Amino acid sequence: MSLLWEQHCCLPLTSAADLGELDRYRRPGGSYVSVNVGYAPHGYDEVIALLADWRPRIEADERFVLAAGLADLDTARDTGRVAVAFDLEDSGPLDGRLDRVREFYDLGVRTMLPSYNNRNAAGGGCLDETDEGLTAYGRDLIREMNAVGMVADGSHCGARTALDISDVTTKPMIYSHSCMRALWDHPRNITDEQARACAATGGVIGITGIGIFLGPNDASVDAFVRHVDYAVELVGPEHVGLSTDFSFDFEDANAAIRDNPELFPDWFTRWGPIDFTPPEGLFAVEAALRDRGYPADAVAAILGGNFRRVAAQCWT
Repeated sequence: MSLLWEQHCCLPLTSAADLGELDRYRRPGGSYVSVNVGYAPHGYDEVIALLADWRPRIEADERFVLAAGLADLDTARDTGRVAVAFDLEDSGPLDGRLDRVREFYDLGVRTMLPSYNNRNAAGGGCLDETDEGLTAYGRDLIREMNAVGMVADGSHCGARTALDISDVTTKPMIYSHSCMRALWDHPRNITDEQARACAATGGVIGITGIGIFLGPNDASVDAFVRHVDYAVELVGPEHVGLSTDFSFDFEDANAAIRDNPELFPDWFTRWGPIDFTPPEGLFAVEAALRDRGYPADAVAAILGGNFRRVAAQCWT
């Protein structure tokens, strides 16, 4: 059985979060889970406090391995545990300090987005009316991420900003949790041009299981696989992965989306409460790909091998 790589999921961003929920990703072939530790509303102190709480709890839990490098993924597989690391959905917690990229990397943050939905000091967001691309600081940020080993992520960024990431990076970039705009015209989805540019860096597009990005709030396996099929046809199976963006507190997540229209306008709320693909849905997608005749090596690559390849090229 092959590796499962969940590139982005969301626990409640509090010390009360039930980290045991991550055990739902366990599988005999090994599993890696990247857990969000902050997005646009969060500052440096909040992220540091959350990492200070979660890291020792993960280390002390016999079900998990805190992943610093690829060897830890192999250890997790060989001992029947889940490898866990972290991601940041916005560069705001850096407060403009590039030295904090290394600090967060050393605390287990392996992936970061320059911007989340709206423009910040690094670049534009997918909801901006005009995206002017990466700023000079944003370009320096991508270079620093390359140097440190942190993977640059274009999800939630504006199209121009994301294309600039592809131009600036010297390492593979990713879209950790995005779907294909040619199939469903949502501003959070990516264009064919973005997908091709990402693939040209050696990167991976993580098709995500959020209903409003797959279609009109359709989180079915068929909707998920339709986007995988399109991405594979466009850039090849070696540049496609899976990422649920599942919120383990989905009721609270829907309330936060409803109550923060500046971050989540009508594009996020018009279909009512958002439907999510749960961790177990990735196993259903795997089965559906096999049923559709995908070769075993392509299924293994999409399920986790492609994201692992990016980690091998980027992590230090």
